[in-house]
Amino acid sequence: MTARRQPVLGILGGGQLARMLALAAAPLGVNTLVVDSAPDACAGQVAPLRVADWTDYAALEKFAAEVDVVTFDFENVPAETAHWLAERVAVFPDPRALAVAQDRLAEKTLFRECGLNTPAFEAVDTRADLDRALANIGAPAILKTRRLGYDGKGQFRIKQLSDADAAWAALGAQANAHGLILEAFVPFERELSVLAVRTRDGDFHIWPLTQNWHTDGVLSLSLAPAQNIDTLQKRAEELAHVLAERLGYVGVFALELFVKDGELLGNEMAPRVHNSGHWTIEGAIASQFENHVRAVLGLPLGDTSARGFSAMFNWIGELPDPAPVFRTVDAHWHDYGKQPRPGRKVGHATVCADSASALAARVGDIARALQREEQAAPALHVLS
Repeated sequence: MTARRQPVLGILGGGQLARMLALAAAPLGVNTLVVDSAPDACAGQVAPLRVADWTDYAALEKFAAEVDVVTFDFENVPAETAHWLAERVAVFPDPRALAVAQDRLAEKTLFRECGLNTPAFEAVDTRADLDRALANIGAPAILKTRRLGYDGKGQFRIKQLSDADAAWAALGAQANAHGLILEAFVPFERELSVLAVRTRDGDFHIWPLTQNWHTDGVLSLSLAPAQNIDTLQKRAEELAHVLAERLGYVGVFALELFVKDGELLGNEMAPRVHNSGHWTIEGAIASQFENHVRAVLGLPLGDTSARGFSAMFNWIGELPDPAPVFRTVDAHWHDYGKQPRPGRKVGHATVCADSASALAARVGDIARALQREEQAAPALHVLS
Protein backbone atom coordinates (compact mmCIF):
# COMPACT_ATOMS: atom_id res chain seq x y z
CA MET A 1 0.00 0.00 0.00
CA THR A 2 1.35 3.43 -0.95
CA ALA A 3 1.53 5.90 1.92
CA ARG A 4 -0.65 8.96 1.54
CA ARG A 5 1.39 12.11 1.03
CA GLN A 6 0.51 14.85 3.48
CA PRO A 7 0.20 18.34 1.97
CA VAL A 8 2.73 20.93 3.10
CA LEU A 9 1.73 24.49 3.94
CA GLY A 10 4.52 27.04 3.67
CA ILE A 11 4.30 30.06 5.99
CA LEU A 12 6.21 33.29 5.45
CA GLY A 13 6.94 34.64 8.91
CA GLY A 14 7.54 32.66 12.08
CA GLY A 15 5.75 34.51 14.87
CA GLN A 16 2.88 33.39 17.06
CA LEU A 17 0.40 33.43 14.18
CA ALA A 18 2.52 30.94 12.24
CA ARG A 19 2.86 28.91 15.43
CA MET A 20 -0.93 28.71 15.84
CA LEU A 21 -1.43 27.96 12.14
CA ALA A 22 0.98 25.03 12.44
CA LEU A 23 -0.84 23.74 15.53
CA ALA A 24 -4.18 23.97 13.69
CA ALA A 25 -2.80 22.31 10.56
CA ALA A 26 -1.48 19.18 12.26
CA PRO A 27 -4.87 17.59 13.14
CA LEU A 28 -5.93 18.12 9.53
CA GLY A 29 -3.02 16.00 8.32
CA VAL A 30 -1.21 19.06 6.99
CA ASN A 31 2.52 19.58 7.54
CA THR A 32 3.99 23.08 7.77
CA LEU A 33 7.29 24.65 6.82
CA VAL A 34 8.12 28.14 8.11
CA VAL A 35 10.53 30.74 6.75
CA ASP A 36 11.75 33.60 8.91
CA SER A 37 14.90 35.70 9.13
CA ALA A 38 15.12 35.17 12.91
CA PRO A 39 16.62 31.85 14.05
CA ASP A 40 14.64 32.03 17.31
CA ALA A 41 11.23 32.65 15.66
CA CYS A 42 8.71 31.06 18.02
CA ALA A 43 6.95 29.02 15.32
CA GLY A 44 10.18 27.05 15.05
CA GLN A 45 9.30 25.41 18.38
CA VAL A 46 6.38 23.56 16.77
CA ALA A 47 7.27 23.36 13.05
CA PRO A 48 10.37 23.09 10.85
CA LEU A 49 11.97 26.52 10.43
CA ARG A 50 14.12 27.72 7.55
CA VAL A 51 16.16 30.82 8.37
CA ALA A 52 16.34 33.10 5.35
CA ASP A 53 15.95 36.73 4.41
CA TRP A 54 13.02 37.79 2.22
CA THR A 55 15.45 38.48 -0.65
CA ASP A 56 17.36 35.20 -0.33
CA TYR A 57 15.90 33.83 -3.54
CA ALA A 58 18.06 30.69 -3.53
CA ALA A 59 16.57 29.68 -0.17
CA LEU A 60 13.09 30.72 -1.28
CA GLU A 61 13.43 28.66 -4.47
CA LYS A 62 14.08 25.57 -2.36
CA PHE A 63 11.23 26.49 -0.02
CA ALA A 64 8.80 26.82 -2.94
CA ALA A 65 9.77 23.39 -4.23
CA GLU A 66 9.00 21.78 -0.87
CA VAL A 67 5.51 23.18 -0.23
CA ASP A 68 2.11 22.95 -1.90
CA VAL A 69 0.77 26.36 -0.86
CA VAL A 70 2.30 29.48 0.68
CA THR A 71 0.59 31.87 3.09
CA PHE A 72 1.60 34.74 5.41
CA ASP A 73 2.16 35.14 9.11
CA PHE A 74 2.28 38.95 8.87
CA GLU A 75 1.63 41.57 6.22
CA ASN A 76 5.06 43.18 6.05
CA VAL A 77 6.53 40.42 3.92
CA PRO A 78 7.67 42.36 0.82
CA ALA A 79 5.01 42.17 -1.89
CA GLU A 80 7.85 41.60 -4.39
CA THR A 81 8.78 38.39 -2.55
CA ALA A 82 5.17 37.24 -2.57
CA HIS A 83 4.84 37.93 -6.32
CA TRP A 84 8.12 36.11 -7.00
CA LEU A 85 6.89 33.05 -5.09
CA ALA A 86 3.49 33.18 -6.81
CA GLU A 87 5.25 32.45 -10.11
CA ARG A 88 6.51 29.17 -8.64
CA VAL A 89 3.84 27.94 -6.20
CA ALA A 90 0.27 28.77 -5.20
CA VAL A 91 0.23 31.78 -2.84
CA PHE A 92 -2.87 32.68 -0.80
CA PRO A 93 -4.05 35.26 -0.16
CA ASP A 94 -3.15 36.74 -3.53
CA PRO A 95 -0.10 39.05 -3.27
CA ARG A 96 -2.33 41.83 -4.59
CA ALA A 97 -4.26 41.80 -1.30
CA LEU A 98 -0.98 41.91 0.57
CA ALA A 99 0.18 44.93 -1.44
CA VAL A 100 -3.06 46.83 -0.78
CA ALA A 101 -2.96 46.16 2.96
CA GLN A 102 0.67 47.33 3.11
CA ASP A 103 -0.25 50.83 1.93
CA ARG A 104 -2.71 52.76 4.09
CA LEU A 105 -3.58 55.12 1.23
CA ALA A 106 -4.42 52.25 -1.16
CA GLU A 107 -6.28 50.48 1.63
CA LYS A 108 -8.48 53.45 2.56
CA THR A 109 -9.16 54.15 -1.12
CA LEU A 110 -10.26 50.54 -1.63
CA PHE A 111 -12.54 50.70 1.40
CA ARG A 112 -14.40 53.66 -0.06
CA GLU A 113 -14.65 52.01 -3.47
CA CYS A 114 -16.28 49.01 -1.73
CA GLY A 115 -18.84 51.17 0.07
CA LEU A 116 -17.09 51.25 3.45
CA ASN A 117 -16.80 54.80 4.71
CA THR A 118 -13.58 55.91 6.42
CA PRO A 119 -12.30 58.86 8.41
CA ALA A 120 -11.22 61.74 6.15
CA PHE A 121 -7.69 61.17 4.81
CA GLU A 122 -5.14 62.75 2.49
CA ALA A 123 -1.74 61.72 1.17
CA VAL A 124 1.23 63.61 2.59
CA ASP A 125 4.59 63.59 0.81
CA THR A 126 6.01 66.98 1.80
CA ARG A 127 5.84 69.45 4.65
CA ALA A 128 3.63 71.64 2.47
CA ASP A 129 1.33 68.67 1.91
CA LEU A 130 0.93 68.32 5.66
CA ASP A 131 -0.14 71.95 6.02
CA ARG A 132 -2.60 71.57 3.15
CA ALA A 133 -4.04 68.34 4.57
CA LEU A 134 -4.42 69.88 8.03
CA ALA A 135 -6.20 72.85 6.52
CA ASN A 136 -8.70 70.47 4.90
CA ILE A 137 -9.07 67.87 7.65
CA GLY A 138 -8.38 69.95 10.73
CA ALA A 139 -7.19 68.84 14.15
CA PRO A 140 -7.16 66.54 15.98
CA ALA A 141 -5.72 64.20 13.35
CA ILE A 142 -3.19 61.40 13.11
CA LEU A 143 -0.15 61.44 10.83
CA LYS A 144 0.87 57.90 9.87
CA THR A 145 3.41 56.19 7.70
CA ARG A 146 1.70 54.67 4.68
CA ARG A 147 3.72 51.47 5.08
CA LEU A 148 5.25 49.28 7.80
CA GLY A 149 3.30 50.65 10.76
CA TYR A 150 1.36 48.37 13.12
CA ASP A 151 0.29 48.23 16.78
CA GLY A 152 0.43 51.99 17.05
CA LYS A 153 3.92 52.29 15.52
CA GLY A 154 4.70 54.89 12.84
CA GLN A 155 2.01 57.31 14.09
CA PHE A 156 1.91 60.79 15.57
CA ARG A 157 -1.25 62.28 17.02
CA ILE A 158 -1.71 65.95 16.12
CA LYS A 159 -3.88 67.39 18.87
CA GLN A 160 -3.77 70.96 17.54
CA LEU A 161 -2.46 72.64 14.40
CA SER A 162 0.66 73.86 16.20
CA ASP A 163 1.76 70.20 16.56
CA ALA A 164 2.52 70.02 12.82
CA ASP A 165 6.22 70.77 13.25
CA ALA A 166 6.64 68.06 15.88
CA ALA A 167 4.73 65.56 13.73
CA TRP A 168 6.93 66.28 10.74
CA ALA A 169 10.07 66.02 12.88
CA ALA A 170 8.90 62.57 14.06
CA LEU A 171 7.80 61.10 10.73
CA GLY A 172 8.86 63.44 7.91
CA ALA A 173 12.05 61.50 7.20
CA GLN A 174 9.91 58.55 6.12
CA ALA A 175 7.91 60.60 3.60
CA ASN A 176 10.40 60.06 0.78
CA ALA A 177 10.78 56.32 1.39
CA HIS A 178 7.20 55.26 2.03
CA GLY A 179 4.93 58.30 2.00
CA LEU A 180 2.65 59.48 4.80
CA ILE A 181 -1.09 59.82 5.27
CA LEU A 182 -3.05 62.19 7.45
CA GLU A 183 -6.27 60.80 8.88
CA ALA A 184 -8.96 62.62 10.82
CA PHE A 185 -9.17 61.57 14.44
CA VAL A 186 -12.47 59.77 15.08
CA PRO A 187 -14.07 60.05 18.55
CA PHE A 188 -15.46 56.55 18.06
CA GLU A 189 -17.89 54.84 20.39
CA ARG A 190 -16.52 51.33 19.94
CA GLU A 191 -13.81 49.40 18.14
CA LEU A 192 -14.97 46.23 16.41
CA SER A 193 -13.32 43.70 14.17
CA VAL A 194 -14.86 41.28 11.74
CA LEU A 195 -13.02 38.05 10.94
CA ALA A 196 -13.96 36.51 7.61
CA VAL A 197 -12.78 33.64 5.44
CA ARG A 198 -13.18 32.93 1.74
CA THR A 199 -12.26 29.78 -0.18
CA ARG A 200 -10.78 29.42 -3.65
CA ASP A 201 -14.25 28.82 -5.10
CA GLY A 202 -15.83 31.79 -3.31
CA ASP A 203 -17.45 30.15 -0.28
CA PHE A 204 -17.57 32.91 2.34
CA HIS A 205 -18.04 32.68 6.11
CA ILE A 206 -17.83 35.20 8.93
CA TRP A 207 -17.35 34.90 12.69
CA PRO A 208 -19.45 36.98 15.11
CA LEU A 209 -18.27 40.55 15.50
CA THR A 210 -15.61 41.07 18.17
CA GLN A 211 -15.32 44.18 20.36
CA ASN A 212 -11.77 45.25 21.13
CA TRP A 213 -9.97 47.53 23.56
CA HIS A 214 -6.41 48.80 23.05
CA THR A 215 -3.69 50.14 25.32
CA ASP A 216 -0.94 52.25 23.75
CA GLY A 217 -2.07 51.09 20.32
CA VAL A 218 -1.84 47.36 21.16
CA LEU A 219 -4.83 45.07 21.62
CA SER A 220 -5.47 44.53 25.33
CA LEU A 221 -8.81 42.71 25.54
CA SER A 222 -11.40 41.26 23.16
CA LEU A 223 -15.02 40.24 23.73
CA ALA A 224 -16.97 37.96 21.42
CA PRO A 225 -19.64 38.07 20.30
CA ALA A 226 -19.78 41.86 20.59
CA GLN A 227 -22.84 42.87 22.57
CA ASN A 228 -25.70 45.19 21.56
CA ILE A 229 -24.63 45.48 17.93
CA ASP A 230 -28.14 45.63 16.43
CA THR A 231 -27.77 45.54 12.63
CA LEU A 232 -23.99 46.01 12.56
CA GLN A 233 -23.26 42.28 12.20
CA LYS A 234 -25.15 42.06 8.90
CA ARG A 235 -23.60 45.29 7.58
CA ALA A 236 -20.10 44.14 8.52
CA GLU A 237 -20.68 40.84 6.73
CA GLU A 238 -21.86 42.64 3.58
CA LEU A 239 -18.82 44.96 3.55
CA ALA A 240 -16.34 42.16 4.22
CA HIS A 241 -17.90 40.07 1.45
CA VAL A 242 -17.64 42.91 -1.08
CA LEU A 243 -14.01 43.47 -0.12
CA ALA A 244 -13.15 39.76 -0.37
CA GLU A 245 -14.74 39.46 -3.80
CA ARG A 246 -13.04 42.62 -5.04
CA LEU A 247 -9.62 41.20 -4.07
CA GLY A 248 -10.38 37.61 -5.07
CA TYR A 249 -9.31 36.88 -1.52
CA VAL A 250 -8.51 33.36 -0.29
CA GLY A 251 -8.03 32.71 3.42
CA VAL A 252 -8.85 34.56 6.62
CA PHE A 253 -8.69 38.33 6.97
CA ALA A 254 -9.64 40.87 9.62
CA LEU A 255 -11.36 44.17 9.05
CA GLU A 256 -10.83 46.62 11.91
CA LEU A 257 -13.76 49.01 12.32
CA PHE A 258 -14.80 52.06 14.31
CA VAL A 259 -18.42 52.65 15.30
CA LYS A 260 -19.49 56.30 15.20
CA ASP A 261 -23.14 57.39 15.37
CA GLY A 262 -24.23 53.86 14.51
CA GLU A 263 -22.11 53.74 11.34
CA LEU A 264 -19.18 51.45 10.61
CA LEU A 265 -15.97 53.20 9.54
CA GLY A 266 -13.04 51.29 8.06
CA ASN A 267 -9.77 51.56 9.98
CA GLU A 268 -7.44 48.83 8.72
CA MET A 269 -7.44 45.45 7.01
CA ALA A 270 -5.13 42.61 8.05
CA PRO A 271 -4.63 40.07 5.21
CA ARG A 272 -4.05 37.18 7.60
CA VAL A 273 -5.30 35.59 10.78
CA HIS A 274 -5.58 38.25 13.48
CA ASN A 275 -4.96 38.89 17.16
CA SER A 276 -8.63 39.77 17.77
CA GLY A 277 -9.66 36.34 16.48
CA HIS A 278 -7.64 34.26 18.94
CA TRP A 279 -10.81 33.63 20.94
CA THR A 280 -12.02 31.41 18.10
CA ILE A 281 -9.59 28.63 19.08
CA GLU A 282 -11.78 27.65 22.04
CA GLY A 283 -14.79 29.91 21.51
CA ALA A 284 -15.90 28.96 17.97
CA ILE A 285 -16.74 25.64 16.36
CA ALA A 286 -13.92 26.14 13.82
CA SER A 287 -11.12 28.56 14.66
CA GLN A 288 -9.70 31.22 12.36
CA PHE A 289 -6.49 29.17 12.15
CA GLU A 290 -8.20 25.93 11.13
CA ASN A 291 -10.34 27.68 8.55
CA HIS A 292 -7.38 29.57 7.10
CA VAL A 293 -5.57 26.26 6.56
CA ARG A 294 -8.70 24.77 5.03
CA ALA A 295 -9.28 27.73 2.72
CA VAL A 296 -5.77 28.03 1.29
CA LEU A 297 -5.54 24.27 0.71
CA GLY A 298 -8.91 24.14 -1.05
CA LEU A 299 -10.74 22.24 1.70
CA PRO A 300 -14.36 22.89 2.79
CA LEU A 301 -14.74 25.41 5.59
CA GLY A 302 -15.75 24.65 9.15
CA ASP A 303 -18.63 26.29 11.03
CA THR A 304 -17.76 29.80 12.26
CA SER A 305 -20.50 29.99 14.88
CA ALA A 306 -19.57 30.94 18.44
CA ARG A 307 -19.96 28.22 21.06
CA GLY A 308 -21.05 30.79 23.65
CA PHE A 309 -19.37 33.91 25.06
CA SER A 310 -15.61 34.53 25.09
CA ALA A 311 -13.14 37.11 26.32
CA MET A 312 -9.43 37.22 25.49
CA PHE A 313 -6.70 38.81 27.58
CA ASN A 314 -3.64 39.79 25.54
CA TRP A 315 -0.35 39.46 27.45
CA ILE A 316 2.12 42.19 26.49
CA GLY A 317 5.76 42.43 27.56
CA GLU A 318 5.81 39.45 29.91
CA LEU A 319 3.50 36.66 31.00
CA PRO A 320 1.60 37.00 34.28
CA ASP A 321 1.15 34.16 36.76
CA PRO A 322 -0.84 31.48 34.89
CA ALA A 323 -2.31 29.90 38.04
CA PRO A 324 -5.54 31.97 38.15
CA VAL A 325 -6.25 31.00 34.53
CA PHE A 326 -5.51 27.33 35.18
CA ARG A 327 -7.88 27.35 38.16
CA THR A 328 -10.77 28.92 36.22
CA VAL A 329 -13.40 26.77 34.51
CA ASP A 330 -13.21 26.93 30.68
CA ALA A 331 -10.19 29.26 30.68
CA HIS A 332 -7.29 28.57 28.31
CA TRP A 333 -3.65 29.62 28.56
CA HIS A 334 -1.45 30.30 25.51
CA ASP A 335 2.29 30.86 25.90
CA TYR A 336 3.96 31.85 22.61
CA GLY A 337 7.43 30.75 23.73
CA LYS A 338 8.89 34.24 23.33
CA GLN A 339 11.43 36.04 25.47
CA PRO A 340 9.90 38.92 27.48
CA ARG A 341 10.35 42.37 25.96
CA PRO A 342 8.47 45.65 26.46
CA GLY A 343 5.60 45.95 23.97
CA ARG A 344 5.96 42.38 22.71
CA LYS A 345 2.97 40.04 22.42
CA VAL A 346 4.04 37.03 24.47
CA GLY A 347 0.78 35.15 25.02
CA HIS A 348 -2.94 35.31 25.65
CA ALA A 349 -5.68 33.71 27.68
CA THR A 350 -9.22 33.02 26.52
CA VAL A 351 -12.11 32.63 28.95
CA CYS A 352 -15.35 31.02 27.75
CA ALA A 353 -18.83 30.58 29.21
CA ASP A 354 -22.39 29.72 28.23
CA SER A 355 -23.79 33.07 29.38
CA ALA A 356 -22.69 36.68 29.65
CA SER A 357 -23.07 36.63 33.43
CA ALA A 358 -20.94 33.50 33.82
CA LEU A 359 -18.28 35.00 31.56
CA ALA A 360 -18.25 38.22 33.58
CA ALA A 361 -17.75 36.27 36.81
CA ARG A 362 -14.83 34.26 35.40
CA VAL A 363 -13.14 37.26 33.79
CA GLY A 364 -13.57 39.26 37.00
CA ASP A 365 -12.02 36.50 39.12
CA ILE A 366 -8.96 36.27 36.87
CA ALA A 367 -8.57 40.04 36.65
CA ARG A 368 -8.66 40.47 40.43
CA ALA A 369 -6.21 37.63 40.99
CA LEU A 370 -3.77 39.12 38.50
CA GLN A 371 -4.45 42.74 39.50
CA ARG A 372 -5.72 43.38 35.96
CA GLU A 373 -9.01 45.03 36.96
CA GLU A 374 -8.34 48.02 34.72
CA GLN A 375 -7.73 45.78 31.71
CA ALA A 376 -10.94 43.81 32.29
CA ALA A 377 -13.20 46.71 33.30
CA PRO A 378 -14.47 47.67 29.79
CA ALA A 379 -15.60 44.15 28.98
CA LEU A 380 -17.17 43.69 32.40
CA HIS A 381 -19.10 46.91 31.89
CA VAL A 382 -20.45 45.65 28.56
CA LEU A 383 -21.37 42.28 30.02
CA SER A 384 -23.18 43.72 33.03
